[in-house]
Amino acid sequence: MLAAMPDSAPSPLSAGGVSPRTGGDACPGTLRLHRADDGALARVRIPGGVLSADQADALLTAAARFGDGELHLTSRGNVQLRGLGTECGGELAGLLTDAGLLPSAAHERARNIVASPLAGLDGSGGLGVWLTELDRLVCGSAAAATLSGRFLFALDDGRGDVDALGADVTLIAEGPSGAALLRIGAADEVFRVPATDAPRAALLAAEEFLRAAGDPGAWRVKDLPDDVRAELVRTTGSAAGPTVHRPRPRTATPPAPGTHGSAITAEVPLGRLTPAQWRLLTETARRYGGELRLTPWRGIVIPGPVPRPEVVEALRTLSESGLITAPDSPWTGVGACIGHPGCAKSLSDVRAEAGAAVGPPGRLPVYWSGCERRCGHPHGEWIDVVVTPDGHRISHVRGERRDPPATVGNDPAALAAAVAAARA
Repeated sequence: MLAAMPDSAPSPLSAGGVSPRTGGDACPGTLRLHRADDGALARVRIPGGVLSADQADALLTAAARFGDGELHLTSRGNVQLRGLGTECGGELAGLLTDAGLLPSAAHERARNIVASPLAGLDGSGGLGVWLTELDRLVCGSAAAATLSGRFLFALDDGRGDVDALGADVTLIAEGPSGAALLRIGAADEVFRVPATDAPRAALLAAEEFLRAAGDPGAWRVKDLPDDVRAELVRTTGSAAGPTVHRPRPRTATPPAPGTHGSAITAEVPLGRLTPAQWRLLTETARRYGGELRLTPWRGIVIPGPVPRPEVVEALRTLSESGLITAPDSPWTGVGACIGHPGCAKSLSDVRAEAGAAVGPPGRLPVYWSGCERRCGHPHGEWIDVVVTPDGHRISHVRGERRDPPATVGNDPAALAAAVAAARA
């Protein structure tokens, strides 16, 4: 059995139930809206990206009633609502609570959990038990309420897809052994724990992080000083189990658009869904089991079983709506931040620029950022395009390494050619 961690001593809660440490954490939620140039923004946490069709309907209602009507997928499989009125918070929270999307007001920004989106659908083991239990434990922990909106849990079914996303605490299914591997930050040494204890081990690791972060005031494991981070891994391991050497995968591989076993997968150009597209996806999911899974790569998986004769028709209908349903789509691997005019910090309309530069699919994904913050950028190996006052800076990123960049002026044809060459 998993040993208990030492008694926790997290930062005290304020009278309003919000940790004083969150004063510098600007991550939005559903109860803490973010002011943007196109109105207020709400980020709805969807643990594991798993939505019922009824919950998807509720999100569409919220977008239409309070915002601009569109739904925006994030790099953590969450949903953002934009163009909100600044006074809609109470009504929005009530709608989401009724839909089961806001189980704890104190923990709504701490429910950052990504999961392998194909788990249980293509021959791999399912993660539903881990996901449900971890979310329940997080929402029941007073300490977890003080986690920043940046802190991330990952549940990997063993294929390495979400293990590569740089989460703070990762659980990895070990297959036939019936055990789980617990990774803290990017440590190559992981700890084997019984599968039944895995969600509790993940929560205890997060609570241990909060103690370690008390003095540095770090929001994430990677932000801790090296010695503090090493001590965190050692302390967590002493309460977990045997050590296993398993380096984190360098590149996260999303499920290719199309079919996987009994599931349908579609990617969303630039992560932005119109009401008609969202409604179509929801109606499709309702025909085949009633579940949607939002992926950390701004895609959607509809679990089956989808009868084979209906697969081609379903993919055709989704493609005609503007979604990506085949790997050879020019939009495959293309991402961008919200850019101008939605964000005041952006130096250009990067979504329009990304669309203008779309060409044959490249070997590497590309992400366009309107400023140096690079909000929502991918992990692993990718092409980084950042707008600067001098033009667009293009660089090849490999994990923590970045090749010397090249700067291209604002000529659209030259920019498209440079990006295509870099992706190749």
